[in-house]
Amino acid sequence: MEVVKNVFSIKDLENLSGIKAHTIRIWEKRYNILEPKRTDTNIRYYDLHCLQKLLNITLLHDFGYKISKISTYSEEQIPILVNEIITKKTVKHHAISSFKMAMMDFDQSMFMRVYDEILGEKSFREVFNEILIPLMNEIGLLWQTDTISAAHEHFLTNLIKQKLVLHTEKVQLAPTKTDKVFILYLPSNEIHDLGLMYLNYEILAKGYKTIYLGENVPINSLKDVKVYFDKVVFLSYLTVEPNKDEIDNYVQTLKKEILNDDNTEIWLTGRILAHLDQKIINDKITLFYSIPDIVNKI
Repeated sequence: MEVVKNVFSIKDLENLSGIKAHTIRIWEKRYNILEPKRTDTNIRYYDLHCLQKLLNITLLHDFGYKISKISTYSEEQIPILVNEIITKKTVKHHAISSFKMAMMDFDQSMFMRVYDEILGEKSFREVFNEILIPLMNEIGLLWQTDTISAAHEHFLTNLIKQKLVLHTEKVQLAPTKTDKVFILYLPSNEIHDLGLMYLNYEILAKGYKTIYLGENVPINSLKDVKVYFDKVVFLSYLTVEPNKDEIDNYVQTLKKEILNDDNTEIWLTGRILAHLDQKIINDKITLFYSIPDIVNKI
């Protein structure tokens, strides 16, 4: 059973706040801004309260407050000041920090409250692209550095998926554009579907019909669904699968099995494309290196 992480090393604080560990130590020593606890063997560690305080201090510091001044504020004053200075310029920073805290404490209510606040200022498209995508990129790095557990990542991802489903339902009307159909899928053993879900939302919002097949779809299944439509665009998001050693063979197989007529295209995106041999790409395959690039192409 995985143990939920709720105590942090100074390196964890660095990863979560963006403030170097050396700087945090200086702030502690000179200004007593954090009060780390100690284990029985005298090793320092920090709790969720310390993390939340540091994230708030980081926002104030980024906004021009000197650490010497921040250190004179009471525990109650700091979050009040943070709320007072939140503007459109700082809402991204504040939202990402707040979502991190909600994730670390598995606090669904906090996530919903912060989400509703920023949705009052921005469109869902802006929230997703300006805040949620950068947030998930940070979460991926935090997981890689063992700052957070897989449970934290899954908790946050599933809350974001709930919002995606809600907004997708609002645009899932009868298609107004019938020149092509988009079939969205993830290849075998690929389960990272958040980006694909958002692209499904964007395509539906632009009036096209989509067939959302989801994760772990073999090529044979693509062949089966293709026969029902005249003009098809297959769209896939390749995050970890097929892996860098298999990506060339995978695309070659797609060319052979799927691109065997004049009415089919394949759009691919995802970080694994960095390992793809560009020489095997033909005019029916389009590569994208960001979600906005795909949205602009639709």
